[in-house]
This record gives sequence, C-alpha cells and structure tokens, in this order.
Amino acid sequence: MTSDLPTSPAPSGSALSGPALSGSAPVRGVLFDIDDTLFDYSSSERSGLLAHLAALDLLDRFPDSEELVAVWRRFVDEEHARFLAGEQTFTEQQLSRTRRFLSHLGCLPAEGISDSEAAAWFAGYVSHRDARWAAFPDAAPLLESLASDYRLGVISNSSHDHQLRKLERIGLLAYFGDAIVCSESHGTAKPHPSIFRAGCALLGLPPHEVAYVGDKYAVDAVGARDAGLQAYWLDRTGASAGLASQWGIQVISSLAELPALLRPRADDRD
Repeated sequence: MTSDLPTSPAPSGSALSGPALSGSAPVRGVLFDIDDTLFDYSSSERSGLLAHLAALDLLDRFPDSEELVAVWRRFVDEEHARFLAGEQTFTEQQLSRTRRFLSHLGCLPAEGISDSEAAAWFAGYVSHRDARWAAFPDAAPLLESLASDYRLGVISNSSHDHQLRKLERIGLLAYFGDAIVCSESHGTAKPHPSIFRAGCALLGLPPHEVAYVGDKYAVDAVGARDAGLQAYWLDRTGASAGLASQWGIQVISSLAELPALLRPRADDRD
C-alpha cells in the first residue's frame, strides 16, 4: 500500500505552505469521517476476519494470521476503489473481495462460486465483524462536548444505509440526525470537493466555517482543505512527524484535542 503522507514540502509561498489554519474563520460546524475516525473499523475488521476463519477451521492452515489480514485489506482497498470509481456496486465489491480472498486461500473451486455462495461467506464474516463494532473511546465524549455549540455531520466514502446502521449500532447516530453524506448516493467520493461541500450544505454553512476531521491524509485532510474547509488530520499512529503543518492542515493524535483547537475561534462568533 502506498503511503498517504506527502513526499515533499509545499513550494515556498504556495497555498500549501505556512502555518496550519492561520487566520481561519470561526468554526460553526464540524464534519467527520466515520471509519477509523469515530469508529474503530480496523480492529473490528481484523478480529472479525480471524474469528470467521477460525469458525471455518481455516485459520490453523496458515502460519501467519497477520499476513492473511494484510491480504484481505489489500483486496478490500482495491475493490473498494473500484466501487468508488463507479465500476461496481457496494454489494458487488463485497463479493469481489470474497472471491479473491478465497482464491488466495486455495478454497475457490475451479468453477468458481455463485453470488449467493459468495454472499453467504461474506455474511459469515460480517456477523463476526459486526459483533466487535465499537466507537473509539474518545468519540462519544467529543461529540457530547460539541453538540450544544456546533452543527455536526458526517461524510463517508460508503453506502448510506450501511453507515447509518453502523452509527446507530455504536451509539453515535443521534449526534448527526440527517446530516450524513455518503459517496454511493451523492455520486462522487472524497477527495472530490463536491462531497465536502454537500456536507457543508446540509449543515447550512459555508465551507470556511466548517471543520473536517478524518484519518486519511490525502482523502480526508487534503480533500477537505482543497474544498475550502478547515482540515484536521486525525493521526492516531503518529505517522505524521509534523509534516502536515507545512501543508496548511492541523494534525491531532486524539479527538480529545479538537475542542481546544475549535473553541477559541467559536468564542468569536456573533
């Protein structure tokens, strides 16, 4: 997988250089990514996949379980990219990654498997994964602290129904109401500016008065900044090493850091 980090500093004097978010307008709304931002997708994916393979008596056949997780995630990324490009539906990308993974395991018959068989295998994985769904510990406290002062919403490169069900399951849906934009129904995906601006429109705010928080540098932070929003990159892993401050993007390592960064600007609201 290629790095999501910038490979070189911004040109001197360009729109990408200078202090992060300097001179920004007061923030009146905050939009969030979901997966690996509010919701611990990676942990549920890993543990759900391994539990599913164990239930099928497949896990012991492979000495390196982390290699299996890495392969699964590569297929997920590649097939999800095809979904975002409009080459297949949300359901079709699930079936595609299932077939590719079974082929990698040596469990795909020479004649292949039907859509219903692939869907049944994927449903087994989903049952294990969804049983482990959980919000990050810092998500609900943050949203609770922001709810009275900011308009809140979500932008996700996914299916609206899928993400709605996820937010309801992890107890965060009530913070967002109808302010949820997903790429499948919107028609374009992050980092395209239109999906960020659609989120701002749902909040009833211009982009420069909206902050956006996401875990992917290029897709979330750069996309939001280029759409005119105030961009916050949630880097829970510490991979940034201060790089984003050179590109007009604020880095945070926890959602708990966000209120202190927003409220000085919010206090100036009329």
